[in-house]
Amino acid sequence: MKVTITGASGFVGQNLINYLKSHKVNTLSVRYIFNQKLEIKSDCLIHLAGKAHDLKKVSKPNDYYEGNYELTRQLFDSFLDSEASVFIFMSTVKAAADKVEGVLIEETTSHPKTHYGISKRQAEEYILSKNLPKGKRVYVLRPCMIHGPGNKGNLNLLYQLVAKGIPWPLGAFENQRSFLSIENLCFVIKELLENDSIPSGIYQVSDNQTISTNQLIKYLGETLEKKNRIIYLSQGIIHFISRLGDKLNLPLNTERLEKLTESYIVSNEKIVKAIGKSLPVSVEAGLKRTFASFKKK
Repeated sequence: MKVTITGASGFVGQNLINYLKSHKVNTLSVRYIFNQKLEIKSDCLIHLAGKAHDLKKVSKPNDYYEGNYELTRQLFDSFLDSEASVFIFMSTVKAAADKVEGVLIEETTSHPKTHYGISKRQAEEYILSKNLPKGKRVYVLRPCMIHGPGNKGNLNLLYQLVAKGIPWPLGAFENQRSFLSIENLCFVIKELLENDSIPSGIYQVSDNQTISTNQLIKYLGETLEKKNRIIYLSQGIIHFISRLGDKLNLPLNTERLEKLTESYIVSNEKIVKAIGKSLPVSVEAGLKRTFASFKKK
């Protein structure tokens, strides 16, 4: 199968190219393709490129809508006019919700709050609004936090704490979060390419198990051969300190505390059932593999 990938220079793209060695993979740079007619000569188009979530909050709103909605619209229209049979769009769970009560499933009504999530949701809606010609399949993937060797991402803060021997002060908060090993994501994409019986639609992608931040700290300590130092200060004291942080501009404030301690559970039941196979990497094995790569740097 001939496969074209956008965003191939990114973390997911580089891993996916290596994973799809059994296919002929081409890359497509989308930096200068706005308002141009595209000719897709492959069997499958995997659209990974887009404007990522900006943690520093310096991006302009229009950057998200151009990079995530307009670009996707143009690529999908080109796909519909081509002989290609499979279109895979990399969306995000943030297109559904920034905060999750209970467990997030595909049927949950979408209420994105950020320009990143809204622009991805608009792209999803455009894709789903089109009638598919016979013989074409379309998959919208909503991954949760992706990690893998060489990509610290949002796990970098925890890594720095453990590596420097700094105690984790939020042990009293028990949360549960979903993560996604890059190997599991690549496995899912490969299955979608090769199994034409999988129905088109939206699929969330996460590892099979959730994990608490306290357990993450323990895994980091074990992998980096550092003693786990978790402090169980009362939640009342921590909340008081975070409110002081709002007023005194301290590292810990109420917004940061919520991000560090909230739960975000993502169900992968739909995609696992559709594939009919178990994901190859457990959450513990995947995270420890990622943490081990930090140690090598």
